[in-house]
Amino acid sequence: MRIVLLTAATLLCFASNSLLTRAALAAGRLDWPAFTLIRLATGTAMLALLVRLSHVPARSGGSWLGGAALAGYAVAFTLAYTRIGAAVRALLLFGAVQVTMIGAGLMKGERPARIDWAGVALAIAGLLILTVPGVTAPDATGALLMIFGGVCWGVYSLAGRGSRSPLVDTSRNFLRATFLGVLAVGLLVTGDRYTTSGVMLAATSGSIASGLGYTLWYSVLPALAAWRAAVVQLLVPVLTALLAAILLGETITSRLLIASALIACGVWLTVWPAKH
Repeated sequence: MRIVLLTAATLLCFASNSLLTRAALAAGRLDWPAFTLIRLATGTAMLALLVRLSHVPARSGGSWLGGAALAGYAVAFTLAYTRIGAAVRALLLFGAVQVTMIGAGLMKGERPARIDWAGVALAIAGLLILTVPGVTAPDATGALLMIFGGVCWGVYSLAGRGSRSPLVDTSRNFLRATFLGVLAVGLLVTGDRYTTSGVMLAATSGSIASGLGYTLWYSVLPALAAWRAAVVQLLVPVLTALLAAILLGETITSRLLIASALIACGVWLTVWPAKH
């Protein structure tokens, strides 16, 4: 039950991140390089504070692989967000995550049962129903960036499967990612579109939805097979759409309900112990 609750909290953080990013970038409240760096820096600050308050030994933790993957995801995802639509974003991002994590799991000897593959198929079918009707020909650069972001997130998640101290590991990964992020996009920050609301949205995304959310993610990953962790994340676009309907008054369509049911059933088949 603990893993289930932590996973649910993690997925809510992921979905909240999508809404915060949309609120900041789609409305032009902040430019994408500033959003990226504020997100990483505030996540680093929040996690450093939590490490200090928790009195956890923090001489080492995380890895440069994890930090580089996190930086790559944050930069690529945010830039791609400004270039392609929501449907193709979700399809490419989560498609890349699935291929990366399921492929890595299979290469390491994970062998899902037939019922697990049925769950994977149902969940992917739900993702396709949710996203394909809204997909238009995307900007090529944006599409490649989103695929790259999905691969980076898959690598970051795989790196967390061996985490023994999720808070310290996430803190150190954020610190490294902030350093790399400054090197990658620091010179692109112009300040032309700075608004107080945009900065607050980026800071909330970094400190709460990312910093705390990614720590929770690292705390549950050791309990999940790589392919199972990938499938569980297919709930994120559904949760994002449902939160948008609740918080922003967006319409809940029959397509969303059908997709939600398929993804939920697929995830249930892959994680429910009695089915194995």
